[in-house]
Amino acid sequence: MKIQKEIIEFEKEKSFKLFSPSLKNCFFWHYHPEIELVYVKTSKGIRHVGKNISGFTDSDLLLIGSNVPHLNFDYGIQTECKQLVLQMKEDFLQDLILSTPEFNDIKKLLERSYLGLSFSGETKKLAVEKLNFIKDKNSFDSLIGLIEILQILANSVEVKELNDEDTRIKWFLNDKIRMGTIYDYINENYDKKPNVNEIAKIVNLSTPAFCRYFKKQTNMTFTDFVNNYRINQAQIFLLKDYSVTDVCFQVGFESLSYFNKLFKQHLGQTPSEFKKRYFKREELI
Repeated sequence: MKIQKEIIEFEKEKSFKLFSPSLKNCFFWHYHPEIELVYVKTSKGIRHVGKNISGFTDSDLLLIGSNVPHLNFDYGIQTECKQLVLQMKEDFLQDLILSTPEFNDIKKLLERSYLGLSFSGETKKLAVEKLNFIKDKNSFDSLIGLIEILQILANSVEVKELNDEDTRIKWFLNDKIRMGTIYDYINENYDKKPNVNEIAKIVNLSTPAFCRYFKKQTNMTFTDFVNNYRINQAQIFLLKDYSVTDVCFQVGFESLSYFNKLFKQHLGQTPSEFKKRYFKREELI
């Protein structure tokens, strides 16, 4: 579960690859020199890119820079999950994009990608349509399609930077703690009472040292992370039409009022409002 360098192989005479991976219960905390565009569609998921750990609902479109550590986006998801992953050769970017003045906007986009970029709204819709369109096209048409996708992303204001500092692999090389162990512990215990002393012992750290390490890695305290994980899981259960009260206790909260308060802090709406809005949208489709 230590961080791994992924070795990406490309077909001959291909500058990029587009495929649909499925890892599910595999914890693949990895990096690679190739820049990657990822589209993931599922009811609810968690993204971990660099130091950022956050949730998304329905779908996400991410541009992940060279050598930025990230977790596979279907890790731990028990519901249906579809992915499209596009990986670009290093020399393709160097030889074509970075050396061509007409691609200056795309060049700036790729230079920012080390922060991890999440796209939303019309940008996501258009980019995903083109991703699906180029899947079965010949090499030339798919290349033109990729350039168009990058131009759409480069001109978009519907984008969120996931990190506010450089998190490329140099930052992580001295990390000897297995983040996978921590993920698994939280996943198995979020509905009970995750104990910071217990997980600190599992990863061979004192409790104060673990708390410092965890805050440095995630920009969150252990308690905040567990609550964030619970809220993400709660959304999945709400989308399955469980009652708010059942979901509250099912994800490990002991107080309904605290659950409602925390849910609203995270999503700007109560669990009831979240559920009502979702099922109202379903009726209109």
